[in-house]
Amino acid sequence: LLTMKATVIATFFGVFLTCTYTAKEATKKTKKAKLYVPQIDCDVKAGKIINPEFIAKCPPGCQDVKYRVYGTDIYASFSSVCNAAIHSGIIDNTGGKILVQKVAGHSGYRGSFSNGVRSLSLPRWRESFLVSEGKPRKGVTYPSTLEYSSSKMTCHIPTGDTVRKEHQTTPVPTPTTQMATTTPTPTTTTTDPSTTVPQPTTTPAATRTTAAPAKTGPGLHRVRDMAFRATSTSTSNRNILRHNTGAQRQEPVATFQRAASSPVHLAMEIDSWKPGLSLFDTGFSTKEELNPKPLESISQGNQNCKVDLSFLMDGSWSIGKRRFQLQKRFLGNVAQALGIGSAGPLMGIVQYGDDPSTEFNLKTYVNSKDLRNAIEKIQQKGGLSNVGKALSFVNKNFFLDANGNRGGAPNVVVVMVDGWPTDRVEEASRLARESGINIFFVTVEAAAQSEKQNVMEPNFVDKAVCRTNGFYSINVPSWFSLDKVVQPLVKRVCDTDRLACSKTCLNAADIGFVIDGSSSVGTGNFRTVLQFVANISKEFEISDTDTRIGAVQYTYEQRLEFSFDKYSTKQDVMNAIKRISYWSGGTSTGAAISYASEQLFSKSKPNKRKIMILITDGRSYDDVSVPAMAAHQNGVIAYSIGVAWAAPDELEAIASDPAKEHSFFVDEFDNLYRYVNQLIQNICTEFNSQPRN
Repeated sequence: LLTMKATVIATFFGVFLTCTYTAKEATKKTKKAKLYVPQIDCDVKAGKIINPEFIAKCPPGCQDVKYRVYGTDIYASFSSVCNAAIHSGIIDNTGGKILVQKVAGHSGYRGSFSNGVRSLSLPRWRESFLVSEGKPRKGVTYPSTLEYSSSKMTCHIPTGDTVRKEHQTTPVPTPTTQMATTTPTPTTTTTDPSTTVPQPTTTPAATRTTAAPAKTGPGLHRVRDMAFRATSTSTSNRNILRHNTGAQRQEPVATFQRAASSPVHLAMEIDSWKPGLSLFDTGFSTKEELNPKPLESISQGNQNCKVDLSFLMDGSWSIGKRRFQLQKRFLGNVAQALGIGSAGPLMGIVQYGDDPSTEFNLKTYVNSKDLRNAIEKIQQKGGLSNVGKALSFVNKNFFLDANGNRGGAPNVVVVMVDGWPTDRVEEASRLARESGINIFFVTVEAAAQSEKQNVMEPNFVDKAVCRTNGFYSINVPSWFSLDKVVQPLVKRVCDTDRLACSKTCLNAADIGFVIDGSSSVGTGNFRTVLQFVANISKEFEISDTDTRIGAVQYTYEQRLEFSFDKYSTKQDVMNAIKRISYWSGGTSTGAAISYASEQLFSKSKPNKRKIMILITDGRSYDDVSVPAMAAHQNGVIAYSIGVAWAAPDELEAIASDPAKEHSFFVDEFDNLYRYVNQLIQNICTEFNSQPRN
């Protein structure tokens, strides 16, 4: 009996151990089963992949401008998947695994520069996607092979089971509250990283900058009668002083909770999607992908008014709610009168109070209708009237390539001021002007005689604008009179010939190089001279409307290498300089100056500064003083650079006054490079010293 019991027990334990071992082996095999991650190429766009959510591996080398990216954080499906992942910081140029999730299309995508990639803006696209680290989400099955839309297909239509699977594997939040703000990115709050699905909640939150307590003393600022009786606009009725209590506007906004540091859980402005709808479909064919067409038409605009324009909108408490509405109506009328468009004027708005903030930039709206609608939705931020701070903000942050600045279009700022600023504007304005920004002021209901003691900076308009001749400033006696200045203001900002501040030392000259090609120079040194010419030229902004470059080479004779109107890009000018061939011969510098005056500077544009830079290595066989004096009298600013055996007395005669700032000498050609920066600095110093009226 004992033997039988022992046998049964031994058999039981044997079976148990066998089952346990088998289970462990099965578990090991299960753990070893890894997800196969498909690889995609750098040029693959999210819209070409049908799968709504997938993990893929990007190869090295995708950080390239030819792989276009549209958007920031949330990308249009027309974008390169891998380059978007680099832009968002998920991977670098060495490649790696990424998780891609498709979401609904957006009404606008904001371009930016991030992680070495410049993304572009797009008004609207049918489908978007998010990228995050290539880690699978719990409960989601990822495909080992990606499904691509064929070249003949225009959309992917999932059916029955497919739709149900998509709903099971790709949860999409359905906002229960409409967004109250007009900016493309809603307010977000960071919560527990374990959160996996953004849950919208409605909470009262201040979306505008809080107002600081009002300062007393010279900067004391008027606060308008908030009731705003239209029948009375007298000084006695509106000059009510009220201390700022620091109260902030409480406006309900939709606040989304998201997982920390996870772009997958960014707040998304999407419509709730329902079973049976394929919001993940691309909706366009391969042919359409090559030429993306936003759903909203882009206006060409008024091509006779190509300016990049920023309005500084007064959002201070002093203006009151009713006057703020009148200001918005005025800005809408200006937008309509300008004729906004991609080939004409572009307009953005910065609202200022205690601190400035961009309502929208130059790229956001490309037609007058959309711009007017957006202006109507702007909410007043409150605070003081810190105009100086706003001008500094615009100078540093607004006119950037990423914000739509076009380079060839003048930069214009129009400052709207109710009464007077509560900070100083002179220094901020000077720095903005030196950056080439044209500053206009529209002041409404200026300080009365009894109020001037409260103004911090008397004559602040004259200290701020580009010229003090009245062209850059408009004073309006009442907010009800604003409509009368719409056309005069539009006419002025579109008069590009009179926008003096857009002309800087780097973009407002016709520069003619007069190069000694005599036998004493030699082939090797001549190439060094050409490098010197190229180093100077590349520091300037070169185009048909900016700085233009021309060149003359001389010996006994003269040769026009290229005229001012020959090349209109910096690269073309650089190539033309490289192609200049060494001539060899005698040295007739006086005749060369006369030739340059006739062949180059007589054809210079009226609004350009005429600058001659002459390089020579020896004494001239002819007189230089008479031709140089004639050039000076015709408005040519002459710089002379002498090398080795050049005659100091001739260099001074060629140079404009004062000669010590326009004449340079080096003992050998290899030292020419030392004077590149000094020469450019002298050109700019002279330009900036011009009178402002």
